[in-house]
Amino acid sequence: MKAILLTIILLPIFSFAISDQGPSPMIIDVRTPAEYNTGHLDKANHIEWQDIGSQISALTTDKDKTIYVYCQSGNRSGKAKTILDQLGYSNVINAGGVEAAQAFINAHEEM
Repeated sequence: MKAILLTIILLPIFSFAISDQGPSPMIIDVRTPAEYNTGHLDKANHIEWQDIGSQISALTTDKDKTIYVYCQSGNRSGKAKTILDQLGYSNVINAGGVEAAQAFINAHEEM
C-alpha cells in the first residue's frame, strides 16, 4: 500500500523532471552489494551510498546529467543525493525505494 501511494505521489514529479531531459537518465542503486546481488533494476549501476562521492566520476563527469538514485526505502538514496548535490551534480533525483523507482522506470519507458 505504501509503495502504491508513493508511486501515485511521486510518478507525476518524476515524469515532469525527465520530460525535457533528452538522453536517458542514469540509474544508480546505492544499496549494499548483498542487496544489489539479490536483484536490482535493469540498467542500474551500483555504487554504495557512502562511496558515491569518490566513484561517481567513473560513471559520469557530466554534472548536468539526470541521475536517479534509489535504495531500499529512500533513506540512503537521500544521503547519496546530498553528496552528489554537494559535488555540483545539478539533476540528481532521489527515486526512493526499489518499488517506487521501478514504477518510475516503467512509466519513463512508456513515454
